[in-house]
Amino acid sequence: MTLEVFTKQGENNQFNTITELFVKELAKLTTSIEVHVNTIGDEKANKYKVTHSPTVLIQPERYRLGYIGAPFGEEGRSFIEAIILVSHGDSRLSKQSKERLAELKEKRQVLVFVTLACPYCPGQVLNAFKAAIENPEYVTAFCVDASEHMSLSDKYHVGAVPHTVINGGTLSRGLQQEEQFITELLTLKPMTIPQGEHLIEGEAIEVDTIVVGGGPAGLTAGMYAARSGLKTIILERDTLGGQLSITPVVENWPGFTHIPGKQLTDMISTQVRGYVPLMEGEEVQEIKVGKHIEALTPRNRILGKALILATGAAHRKLNVPGEEKLYGRGVSYCATCDGNLYKKKQVIVVGGGNTALTDALYLKALGASVTIAYRGDAFRADTYLQESIKKEGIPILWDTVVKEILGDDHVTGIKVSEGKKHKAKTIKTDGIFIAIGEIPDNALAQQIGLHLDDQGFITTGKDGRTNIPRIYAAGDITGGVRQIVTAVGEGATAALSAFEDLSHPYWLRKQP
Repeated sequence: MTLEVFTKQGENNQFNTITELFVKELAKLTTSIEVHVNTIGDEKANKYKVTHSPTVLIQPERYRLGYIGAPFGEEGRSFIEAIILVSHGDSRLSKQSKERLAELKEKRQVLVFVTLACPYCPGQVLNAFKAAIENPEYVTAFCVDASEHMSLSDKYHVGAVPHTVINGGTLSRGLQQEEQFITELLTLKPMTIPQGEHLIEGEAIEVDTIVVGGGPAGLTAGMYAARSGLKTIILERDTLGGQLSITPVVENWPGFTHIPGKQLTDMISTQVRGYVPLMEGEEVQEIKVGKHIEALTPRNRILGKALILATGAAHRKLNVPGEEKLYGRGVSYCATCDGNLYKKKQVIVVGGGNTALTDALYLKALGASVTIAYRGDAFRADTYLQESIKKEGIPILWDTVVKEILGDDHVTGIKVSEGKKHKAKTIKTDGIFIAIGEIPDNALAQQIGLHLDDQGFITTGKDGRTNIPRIYAAGDITGGVRQIVTAVGEGATAALSAFEDLSHPYWLRKQP
């Protein structure tokens, strides 16, 4: 296994130095890795057409994949996994994806733009790397640190990550399922998997308990179910942790005065992996309730005796002109993922709750010039966060409602209604971070007929039971306080209720 490192003095020097040190230290752990350090402009750099510093190529004599930028932070995960995949010469793609890629006879160059704090980015990078490993003759794939290489980011109008460019054209913004990525790679056209269309391979997976959702509630539910003796599986369509994984700092988790949300996610998921399989990138698209509970994903059919829904909540949108058009081009819902793209730029955070104020403080710490726009005249956030905003001197636009987001290829400003008299005003900005709350991710709940409240959250008892026997719900999808500590408590309760019910079905008890 060969790692080729390319650097150029005067370009990203701090990343050059740490990249060289990192890969050299990695090579000391095993005799299977050999590191060569090269200079941009030398014979080998010209051979491999390397022009950006730092660049790391993995086994370039056989594959054309690597990193334009330092493989650190969240991308440390994709880097290590890529090395493992290349060393085995196995992409670990599904059988169907392998068969489809074998038919590709045209060149594909994939650039996945990332930031090192984005927990969703490694999954998309690995989609690209797996394709390059499976069909090295026609597919090249590079992970690009968008904040290190702003000229490339600006060229492709990168305003949110992961941002995937194939053969020079942007095809997706966000983490994709394997099947969707492979289809777009082959067709060079955007694609979605229609609801109810399943690409299932092999035999059904049989378990006692199916947990849908890999946030704090789902992870805890899975662990408690497994500890109760139930064969359990956790299915997560994106990446583990949910909202927790993109929370910059958690300051109200017992035992820690403050801890990064991603670090807490990793601690919880590491513990849970000791009890139960965690399947990321596995979106449940349909649930059937009969003698068994059946969960269908694009690639698997899972049969269970009980189902725990912990699907959480999604970002609420402003629903104003320009929001959809400019998503990923200055419109963002994740400061942790995209904040590094806005260093030394003007940004506006919309919202007045804990998330909005936390995002504003985080962006300020990164070096952005931050203003908060809030429709009310007093924040809803915790007092501690409000005091921190005052201490940092972050400007606040009270009684301000965003009416339109302006820009062609990128956000240039917003139109607002300001003050009690609703005065129209245009404000220049390079980016807008929207943090105005969440809406329940209740598509599956609606599909099977669970009772919902007037806001769309699943109604449950204190035991996590829903109106359908053997189906339970926990976490943000049930509404209420929506805090990490309540989510894990509800997850544990739902799992214990499932164990009790499968042992002694309450719906079969004889009435006196």
